[in-house]
Amino acid sequence: MPTTIEVNKQSVETLLGSGRFKPFVIPEYQRPYAWSDEQVETLFEDLWEFTAGTGGTENNGSYFLGSIVSYENDDGEQEIIDGQQRITSLFLLLRAIYTRLTDTLESERTAEAKNFISKIEPTIWRTNKLTGVVDYTDILLTSRVMNNDGNQILKTILETGETSENAKDNYSKNYRLFQRLLDKHSLENPLMVYQFIYALLNQAILLPITADTQDTALTIFSTLNDRGLPLSEADIFKAKIYNQLDVDNKELFIKGWKDLDEQATYNKESIQQLFYYYMFYLRALEKDIKTTTPGIRKYYANEKFKRLFEVDLMDNLCIILNLWKVINKGQEIDGEAWSKNNKIKQSLDTLSSYPNEFWKYPVVIYYICHRNKEDFEVKFTAFLNKLLLELFTKYLISPTVNAVKTDILKLNAEIVKSDKPIFNFKEIDMAILENHIQNPHRNLVRMLLKILAYQEQDTLLPDNWEIEHIFPQKWQDNYFTDVSEITIKEKIEYIGNKVPFEKKLNIIAGNGYFGKKKKEYLLSNISITKKLGTLEIDEWNLDSIMTRNIRILDTVKNILSQWNDRYNNISTESTIEAQPTDSDLEKIEEYKRKGWI
Repeated sequence: MPTTIEVNKQSVETLLGSGRFKPFVIPEYQRPYAWSDEQVETLFEDLWEFTAGTGGTENNGSYFLGSIVSYENDDGEQEIIDGQQRITSLFLLLRAIYTRLTDTLESERTAEAKNFISKIEPTIWRTNKLTGVVDYTDILLTSRVMNNDGNQILKTILETGETSENAKDNYSKNYRLFQRLLDKHSLENPLMVYQFIYALLNQAILLPITADTQDTALTIFSTLNDRGLPLSEADIFKAKIYNQLDVDNKELFIKGWKDLDEQATYNKESIQQLFYYYMFYLRALEKDIKTTTPGIRKYYANEKFKRLFEVDLMDNLCIILNLWKVINKGQEIDGEAWSKNNKIKQSLDTLSSYPNEFWKYPVVIYYICHRNKEDFEVKFTAFLNKLLLELFTKYLISPTVNAVKTDILKLNAEIVKSDKPIFNFKEIDMAILENHIQNPHRNLVRMLLKILAYQEQDTLLPDNWEIEHIFPQKWQDNYFTDVSEITIKEKIEYIGNKVPFEKKLNIIAGNGYFGKKKKEYLLSNISITKKLGTLEIDEWNLDSIMTRNIRILDTVKNILSQWNDRYNNISTESTIEAQPTDSDLEKIEEYKRKGWI
């Protein structure tokens, strides 16, 4: 279905007046009103300067205020996606002007004052179509920003024109500032005031962009917005959930959401990312293995956002976050022994070096589905290593995202059925892997070094480590006299010439040769690197690289074989014991009668 977008520049009077037919709404997912004193003053002074220059009744100039992105929601309201700060400020400014115009007795008002009072009224309130009487309680702008006292404050200001001098909220402060600016300029140049009001209503131009759906409006906003604070999908989801709750549960939800948001941020994740992981879990439950990944908002919006209203949604997001607390921050989760298991942490750390994010989804799904099983720790270890094996070998042969995408989605669906899911990955001949292991794709080097390092130690590698070339990448020309530069460069990049090394020590070691770097290797807390410092040789050459390459190749082949065997040998809870058929039962009874059993 084609997208419909309407764009038509309008004056402030025309646009705000359209609220009589389709009132403006600042929806729950928007951020609170946040314009500063400086922004308010800039708007006012720029408009005043425009009026004095090319605006006013004697000129045809125009002043562009910006765009307003909205769509018509199910209640026939103009739901503002972008421009809510600007349109709110315009309502406050017009209310401040209206208050000053109506401060004088009606009998003492000038013709200009009466005219502009009648012009402003239908931009803020609904008026009776027959009598013209204003209903000050029927305001054309409503703020529904979630858990925000300012909603009522804005309504009160627009309705009454009054606010406390002691109020510290932005609505009150900015409303009072507009009044002071208007008073100041009225005293300095009283003849300009009506010209200013005319320019504001008729020559200040807005560009309303009206979309046919919320999704289209949000897309437009994301394209136009350059301020670094775009609405997230999570903002939309929060509002949808909030609106479905009763009064008592709304407060609990906001508290829970805030806590989850803070914890997610601390653990290097975000609520939006948690929703993304959860989407893959739900897709696995639904047996959705299509390779096209839906947009997160589109996915949850399906069937009127019903997936957001599941009672266990927030609990599941918290469960997913627990996994990332362990992966990203090394935390231990109360009551979950696996989170203290260093071998599991090592496997997760190794997976985190995989060149794309497809490893994350089966890990999340496995954890959600099977974490409470008695033998979870053993099976989770075997599962992670099997996943490592498959992802590592496939990327060695075909270093692209699409090489495993289909297999991962199938695996996700298998995980929800069994704690020993079937890996329908194409089998790879180990002989084909040998050359790729010797000189792996650059994106896999860190992953391979972790696999090797974790065979030598139980602790995690330090956070700040680098890939160390044992024989330096920069060498003296006279070091090799009978080997081509191309061969040297190639062999220097072999895995046999690389180890993980703490950054600080690596800087000290620099491009020195092996005999000089050994003392730095001895200081390393990485076992595989420390061992290099204990070698009795003081020279590291191309032969050394090739010899270590062969040892590494054998080691990796053994590791991969062990991981595969261990996974194949674990039992599965999904296996259903065979039940005797009716025929079997009849034979059993017959054998009993004959005394055979």
